[in-house]
Amino acid sequence: MAKFATLEDIKTVTNEMPFVDRLDQKTIYGALLKTSLKFPNRPAITFQLESGPKKSFETYSWKELLDQVTKLANAFRAVGVGKKDVVAYILPNCNEAVLSFLAGSVNGIVNPINPLLSSEQISAILRETNAKAVVTLAPMIKTDVAQKVNEALKDAPEVKMLFEVDLVRYLSGIKSIIAKIARPKVKRNHSAKVASIWDAMWAQSSGSLSFKDTQDDRVGAVFHTGGTTGMPKVAQHRVYGMLFNGWTNAHFIMKETDCLICPLPMFHVFAAYPILMTCISSGAHMVMPTPQGYRGDGVFKNFWRLIERWKVTFLVMVPTAATQLMQHKVDADVSTLRYALCGSSPLPVELFKRFQEATGVEIIEGYGMTEATCLISVNPPDGEKKIGSVGLPYPYTEIKILVCNDNGSIQKECDIDEVGEVCVYNPGVTLNGTYTDDKKNKGLYPDDRFMRTGDLGRIDKDGYLWLTGRAKDLIIRGGHNIDPSLIEDAIAGHEDVAAVGAIGQPDPKAGEVPCAYVQLIEGSRTSSEAIANFANEAIGEQAAKPKHVEVLKELPLTNVGKIFKPELRKMAITRVINEHLKSKDLGSKVDIVRDDKNLGLVACISGGQDEKDKVKNLLGNYSISWEFQDLV
Repeated sequence: MAKFATLEDIKTVTNEMPFVDRLDQKTIYGALLKTSLKFPNRPAITFQLESGPKKSFETYSWKELLDQVTKLANAFRAVGVGKKDVVAYILPNCNEAVLSFLAGSVNGIVNPINPLLSSEQISAILRETNAKAVVTLAPMIKTDVAQKVNEALKDAPEVKMLFEVDLVRYLSGIKSIIAKIARPKVKRNHSAKVASIWDAMWAQSSGSLSFKDTQDDRVGAVFHTGGTTGMPKVAQHRVYGMLFNGWTNAHFIMKETDCLICPLPMFHVFAAYPILMTCISSGAHMVMPTPQGYRGDGVFKNFWRLIERWKVTFLVMVPTAATQLMQHKVDADVSTLRYALCGSSPLPVELFKRFQEATGVEIIEGYGMTEATCLISVNPPDGEKKIGSVGLPYPYTEIKILVCNDNGSIQKECDIDEVGEVCVYNPGVTLNGTYTDDKKNKGLYPDDRFMRTGDLGRIDKDGYLWLTGRAKDLIIRGGHNIDPSLIEDAIAGHEDVAAVGAIGQPDPKAGEVPCAYVQLIEGSRTSSEAIANFANEAIGEQAAKPKHVEVLKELPLTNVGKIFKPELRKMAITRVINEHLKSKDLGSKVDIVRDDKNLGLVACISGGQDEKDKVKNLLGNYSISWEFQDLV
């Protein structure tokens, strides 16, 4: 492995040769074949249906993984899915999710989709990507994925083939019998043909691909964004960018004897690229605990014993997961751990310290995004780790801090430590084609060399990148921009606070004013009022002091552990508008706040017809979108 301690180390690697010359295999299948020949009998992937440290599991060696991927890719091609066609999979974590990702990208274009999305959202993504085949769960107890996909396919007529994955095969004994007996019935109301994924694979040869493995740098995957700012977009990933993620970590961090535990979902770029593709590049072993990963039953409780069971050397997490882990005593031998990589949002200093004290391992903070095929920067494994920063740029990566107008024209390049928008380029960025919807690419590329991330940040004198917030998350109070991290960092300093999300709530005079939602550490009884008082003392900027602080049992999270701010905004809109309506003795109210592709969040108002004009006059003072519904 190469040394990565300073910015100079990165520059040395970058200047040695162009990135494409680093790739002795220029396809996903070629990279998998190389590793399977080098380490045929070493473990490649492992899946546990249940989290217990002695529960059953299924492991594929590298040779077995290659064989299964070959069969599935051939099965896709056998039903008419070609190089330019999309295979979507809507699955929780399981070995079949890995097979679907790899086989889909080898055969054509793969489209991982979050199984927790609504049927309407799933259908919209399938239509946007023109998916021709779908892999999803067979009907099973304790999950409605099959039902949602069935509904989604009604409005996605381009899908011609549905492959089902039956998780019952991971069960044994009485549990298997009960699961089969209690399996829900799903009436097919779509035109796609249905087949068992394993029946389709068993009909195919594992010897070689039935089609040519083209060497061109084509689109190999499309991922919907899982972000915190609204409706998902669909980003395109090219094969060289996918390989870049694997090569980079294998070059600096991973070796074939490493074991990575992956409690992150396989529909997210973090799991697909920095984890899975790194394993393919290095020969390391990937372990998936439960279909729901970190959200699975008993995962946090059993996590340290799972580390011991699999002799894990590398774990990945997000700050919310780190917080949960620190509420469970390290009750196992975790001495094999070498690295803990954390991403998605800045890590509080105290959490960093607690984790290091408990495990003996420093957390490496990094930064990536769906639109860049994930990897952008990381704190150097062999160098100084600046807590709260997201480190130095990876090789072949340029980062600029710019001020741009809406059409992408550069107004200013920021100085050292000056905050602006983070703009990047590396082999994972698809310039002039980041999103499948080209309208969303307008204004995205400053100087036609960089991609705007939408993140606010600064670069310090040593070249470290510091994120300060999302450009779209800015709270704009009467024209005054407030970075929500200012509020969040202050409240996070309270000893009883586990997590906090700050947003702007609607205000008839200022447009919006700050508010904060808080999750307390387990067992704490601290009140919302106490947290509000603490915030007012801790936040020096008057305009940033939250007008409302509310303690929730749990903050809404995305499936990768980010605080899901659209849900907080929905809660704030509902609360503020309903309080205002009630104060005017009006019976109308906000029933729901819905997502609209063009309008964003829309408050849906129900009530009496005789109140319509009064409601119009009152809500006309707000900048939010709203509509009447079912007024009688």
